[in-house]
Amino acid sequence: MKEYYAHETAVIDEGCNIGAGTKIWHFSHVMPDCIIGENCNIGQNVVVSPGVVLGRNVKVQNNVSIYTGVICEDDVFLGPSMVFTNVINPRSALSRKEEYKQTIVRKGASIGANATIVCGNKIAQYAMIGAGAVITKPVLAYALVVGNPARQIGWVSEYGHRLAFNEEGIAICPETKDKYRILDNVVFKVE
Repeated sequence: MKEYYAHETAVIDEGCNIGAGTKIWHFSHVMPDCIIGENCNIGQNVVVSPGVVLGRNVKVQNNVSIYTGVICEDDVFLGPSMVFTNVINPRSALSRKEEYKQTIVRKGASIGANATIVCGNKIAQYAMIGAGAVITKPVLAYALVVGNPARQIGWVSEYGHRLAFNEEGIAICPETKDKYRILDNVVFKVE
């Protein structure tokens, strides 16, 4: 018995592993050998290519292409029409499937609408990538990045609020009151 929901127009190929509570909406295509965790939401017109791994509670908005080589950990948000690449120098006349590069999006990271992630770059946990950004290098944990090419303009909490660090290197999330520390350009939550 199927424990996930798929709209009647969605195409789900044989050989997928789809977690309980996941919803797959109109005109989406989930290809063989991909893993989609529990309680994910796959919006309309989404492509999930072979071998893709999505953790639990991943939210994929409409018109997103997730190509082979992408791994998204738990609680990742993929904004409308954002795209991953998987080959550095694609050419129509050449097959470069053996050159696919892996892209990892760590727990809790958010990628804004129309952003492009150039393959081979790691997006660290709780990073926030602004709408339309083009990621050409790895993104640090809790970093806020925008632009083309993307550049870091600040830091965010796990709840997505801008962090303002004091002279001791401490910042407080305005929503949760969680404390964060910055040390040598590395941000971490203080328990």
